[in-house]
Amino acid sequence: QVQLVESGGGLVQAGGSLRLSCSASGRTANIAAMAWYRQTPGNERELVACITLVGSTNYTNSVKGRFTISRNKASDTVYLQMSALKPDDTAVYYCNAKVNDGPTRVDCWGKGTPVTVSS
Repeated sequence: QVQLVESGGGLVQAGGSLRLSCSASGRTANIAAMAWYRQTPGNERELVACITLVGSTNYTNSVKGRFTISRNKASDTVYLQMSALKPDDTAVYYCNAKVNDGPTRVDCWGKGTPVTVSS
């Protein structure tokens, strides 16, 4: 299938910026879309942003205007540029790939990278 490795998380002060990266390997030609999710303890994983093969993007309302998702097809890498960070953005961020597998589509996940925003 597809293997995903995230990087770029860390500790940042409120108002600061971070850029997350996700490198994909394996059957990357079967990737239909990629996304970033985040999760905090005791809560479900939530979609932050997604990008399709043709570059269409979508964001959850709380990050619109502050986060930008982009993709480098040549290197099979997806990025999440995060600006004007808030303490509420603190979470583990996971990279997701939606991969075509015959008649079905499966979700592949990275192991996550933690982001902590201090006030």
